[in-house]
Amino acid sequence: MQRLIALLAALFVTLSLVISAPAMAQEPQAPDYTAWEKVAGQAEQILQSDQANDARLQSIRDEMVKWRDRFKAAEGTNSTRIGTLKDQIGALGPAPAEGQTEAEDIATRRKQLNDQLSELQAPGRQAVEAFGRADGIVQQLDQTVRQRQTYALVRQTPTPLNPANWPPAITEAADLFTKVANEVRTRWSDFGSGPDVTSRMLVTAGFLLAALLLLSRGRRWVDSLPTRLSTRASERSRAAVIFGVSLGQIAIPFIGVLLATGALIATNLFGAWGRPLLLSMPAASLSLFGGIWLARRLFPEPEATVSMPLPLADDQRKQAAFRAAMLALAMALHQLFSRSVLPLAGFHSQTDSETVPQRLTESSAGVWHMVMILLGAFFLFQLCNILRKLRPSEDVEAPDYRVRVVAFLGVMGRIIAIISPLLAAAGYVNGANAMLWSSIMTLSLVGLLIILQDFIADLYAMAKGGDQSARDALMPVLIGFALIILSLPLFALIWGARPSDLVEAWSRTQQGFSFGGVRLSPMGILTFVIVFALGYSLTGFIQGAFRSTILPKTKLDTGGQTAVTSMIGYIGVALAALLAITAAGINLTSLAFVAGALSVGIGFGMQQVVSNFVSGIILLVERPIAVGDWIEVGGQQGIVKKMAVRATQIQTFDRTQVIVPNSNLITQPVTNWTRTSLQGRIIVPISVVNGSDHRLVTKILKEIAEDQPTVMVTPPPSVFLRSVGTNGQSYELRAIISDINGGLGVTSEIYHQILERFADAGIILPASTRGAMDVYMKEDPVIEPVEIETAATGKPDDPQKLPPQEAESNDGAEGSPSGQPDRT
Repeated sequence: MQRLIALLAALFVTLSLVISAPAMAQEPQAPDYTAWEKVAGQAEQILQSDQANDARLQSIRDEMVKWRDRFKAAEGTNSTRIGTLKDQIGALGPAPAEGQTEAEDIATRRKQLNDQLSELQAPGRQAVEAFGRADGIVQQLDQTVRQRQTYALVRQTPTPLNPANWPPAITEAADLFTKVANEVRTRWSDFGSGPDVTSRMLVTAGFLLAALLLLSRGRRWVDSLPTRLSTRASERSRAAVIFGVSLGQIAIPFIGVLLATGALIATNLFGAWGRPLLLSMPAASLSLFGGIWLARRLFPEPEATVSMPLPLADDQRKQAAFRAAMLALAMALHQLFSRSVLPLAGFHSQTDSETVPQRLTESSAGVWHMVMILLGAFFLFQLCNILRKLRPSEDVEAPDYRVRVVAFLGVMGRIIAIISPLLAAAGYVNGANAMLWSSIMTLSLVGLLIILQDFIADLYAMAKGGDQSARDALMPVLIGFALIILSLPLFALIWGARPSDLVEAWSRTQQGFSFGGVRLSPMGILTFVIVFALGYSLTGFIQGAFRSTILPKTKLDTGGQTAVTSMIGYIGVALAALLAITAAGINLTSLAFVAGALSVGIGFGMQQVVSNFVSGIILLVERPIAVGDWIEVGGQQGIVKKMAVRATQIQTFDRTQVIVPNSNLITQPVTNWTRTSLQGRIIVPISVVNGSDHRLVTKILKEIAEDQPTVMVTPPPSVFLRSVGTNGQSYELRAIISDINGGLGVTSEIYHQILERFADAGIILPASTRGAMDVYMKEDPVIEPVEIETAATGKPDDPQKLPPQEAESNDGAEGSPSGQPDRT
């Protein structure tokens, strides 16, 4: 499935490039440089005068950005023809050095081509020069606006703690609302007259009644839905359904506020004094209802059928929910009045494009701002006092990083809740507002990210069939991390960045950055990732096809099939990387200097890694060993289980895994017992007492060997009388078996039959015997035997030198000779 998704994504990107190719191939239209000179001159004069307001500066900046984009597009004018001319000039060979000459016809042609190249490059160079000028004006505009914002934040106003400012503040506020009431009273006569007055009143009353119902009954109706749906929804979808329904706690009352605001504005009863207050109501209500919803999701009641995002006790959750709701109320009051009724002189909001006309004097506005700052700081301090004590708990499965982040924000929030009122009391009301309310919005955004991460985990668990353990899978974690990355611009906006700043940052990011002479851009990196992912997926698909369909039908053994599959993988990944680098527009020749600088470090610091890598390639190509072979290297014996490009994994006969670096398999002697053939020789020594019929002993031993199913007929088994002495007659039974891995089992069966047949024939064994069984893989050339000494019972003294089946037969209560327990 993942491979199919990757292929579809790559196909989509390819089709997009094909569709957009004709448009990209068109030469950009040349800018009007005469008009540009006039516009640029005016902008520079306005900046020098420093008389334009922020709205005027923003409009100039927008125009400069448009011109800059035109010049950026014009930098590629005649690029195709320029590339062709450079190739033609290069075909003429290098230009002659100073004091040297070249053929007249070649020199003439070179001059013609150079003249054409200069003529074609002129528009691009002019665009580059104009782009630099436009970019400089944009940067100067941004610097001017930032300086003004900084001045507004650090500007000191009359202190709100001065009692002399309190009566005027109350008087001016009452006078402002009186003006709003008089405005409504004056316009009522126009609204209450006319032929359609009845219909207008009915429509307005209907909208206000609907708004009242949504505000009074809507939240209560939504609050009852989760309880009813939780009993009807399945276990796998309950959490997602409850989350979706809970969003109605924001949407329904917000719609009611919109209806009420629209109805009141449509009456035209509110003018310059009351209209700004009405226009601020939707944003304030969204903050209020959204904050209450967020508080109930982050700090649910004990009987709620939702997961607990944070490890808090029941009483702590109740207190935190109440304080968060009151904090949302304070935020809503700030948004309702600060933007419309109580703007400070020189204060520019983060979202407003122009300054709101001042309604109150600066000292009176500072008094009312101080009241709201105290309200918000009090509840922020109380809420953060709970959050700072968060610790991981076994009862609530909250990620540790989440608990640490929220606890840190709790500590910082307490500090800001103390500093903000002190700044306002000192007269820095703008700075106190920016610090306090930005901190509250930051805390709210972090809470929203926590809720969304849990929701994504619930959706993933629902997609996995209701398996709650899937909430901790990799995919929800990656999506949650992507949410954090996408939220970074929102944090920047909260702390004073303008949308134009973000657009500028993204524009400069798209231009890329230089690294070792290579320019990397987000689109280039994305292209590299997509092309490499496509190549990697295609390589895996081809590997799977060869492994399951093509190679099993060939005569290659298992080791050969594994080697072919591994080589396909290495070649495919290398080609995918090269294609991705080429598609991303990365010039590999630019990396020559960096590669040369790194080669020294690679040579000294990674020589063993490189040696193992090269050795792995040699092993896969030459195949002196393969998966399934019984080998001995460096004093270790075992079966080859896996061959990788760096190391080879061997399973010993006591079931331990040994990782052998590939360089050891190349530089050290390696004994491969089963590479070309599984045949091998066994030698079974036996002794009988003196006086036994030696011909009969020889006959019986040969018959016993011939009766074994794995003993080869050609060459036939042989019996030799090795010695006659005081200890008796010593014989050796030698035979070639078809599978040396079963040599111990064959030897054991031969000894069993010897005991039976000798007893029937009356042949007597000596009181004690000692012999040796030598196992040879091949007669010619002769390989040094691996001798396994046995006692009279035939039990091996060193099972680590036995093939797998023989080692398995040695498993018993006594354990392995190393003293470690046997592994099965």
